[in-house]
Amino acid sequence: MGVRAIHLQSVSLGCIALCIGLWMRAKTVDQEERGNAERRALFVGLWPPTFWLISESVRREESR
Repeated sequence: MGVRAIHLQSVSLGCIALCIGLWMRAKTVDQEERGNAERRALFVGLWPPTFWLISESVRREESR
């Protein structure tokens, strides 16, 4: 497919930055919307380990 381990690791780090950005943005919305905004940030925060582990599998396949 052309996806390399470095691509997935970059996506993982990007997800961390997105999570931090969403969390900071959640502090600027009113109290009524804050809970939803914080849940969105936490949801995105669950993605980095998944992408990182997939990248490790791809890296092992690349080295074969």
